[in-house]
Amino acid sequence: MTEQSAHTSTSVGIDVSQATLDVAVQPSAELWHVRNDPSGISQLVERVQQLTPERIVLEATGGYELAALASLANAGLAVVAVNPRQVRDFARSTGRLAKTDRLDAQVLAHFAAVIRPSLRPLPDAATRELSALLARRRQLVEMRTVETNRLATAHEGVRSSIREVVHFLDKRIKELDRELHDRLRQSPVWRDKENLLRSIPGVGPVLSATLLADVPELGTLGHKQLAALIGVAPLNRDSGTWRGQRSVWGGRGHVRAVLYMATTRAVRCNPILKALYERLLSLGKHRKVALVACMRKLLRICNAVVAHQLAWRTSPA
Repeated sequence: MTEQSAHTSTSVGIDVSQATLDVAVQPSAELWHVRNDPSGISQLVERVQQLTPERIVLEATGGYELAALASLANAGLAVVAVNPRQVRDFARSTGRLAKTDRLDAQVLAHFAAVIRPSLRPLPDAATRELSALLARRRQLVEMRTVETNRLATAHEGVRSSIREVVHFLDKRIKELDRELHDRLRQSPVWRDKENLLRSIPGVGPVLSATLLADVPELGTLGHKQLAALIGVAPLNRDSGTWRGQRSVWGGRGHVRAVLYMATTRAVRCNPILKALYERLLSLGKHRKVALVACMRKLLRICNAVVAHQLAWRTSPA
């Protein structure tokens, strides 16, 4: 698409809050808002359909966007939810420092027109439910960590109370693990993919479930694209003749965190990753640098077994 045609096509940005949806349209500069409820979303879909936009962009806002996102997608409209940080960086780069719902909608419309983020298929209801269960598990693990850390310095008079909370959280986490396992085994597609992923030494139930729920692109993208998507691809920090240290950041942070924990185990039990890790350490690489390289390798193996439908022993990775 040429720059001229990009400016003449219609792009829509929608700023999402719990109560309202603020809508901006480019290049017409239209602005309006509706309530973020079934009636308002129905009005939104009807009005946006008349615009026949090339792309509609919303921010991922912790779930408030899901109803509008699903309704727009079900109506056959090209809609995508994007990372809020990416949009804020874009806004700063264009000199937009002020922040209101209307301004945010305008920034999103401009972002849609200029950046044209890639469209992704929406997860189905079962996948969204699996993702929600995983998110709840992460929250419980974080609460358990906080309570466990608190126990070390707590007064003796409150330690029994803290232990009770930790015991309850341990029990609930185990229940969620069983529920996640049952959900994965109920779906033939998920079951087959989980079997492939679990054939890889070092890939446990949490990593396999996280990849299936939160990385639907697994097996459909190239290895470099997937590494960038998760945020384990090293990014240059160079300027002129100065060469900075490359680092990884961005992407899907919660997936990266789970991948990191799995990799710390995989470098001990997976022969390929163990050899890579030890070789990098022998070359003088920092432990964390070696682990990140092994994270990329483990992600590459997971991507390959799903793409080629081959278990670990016959995987081409």
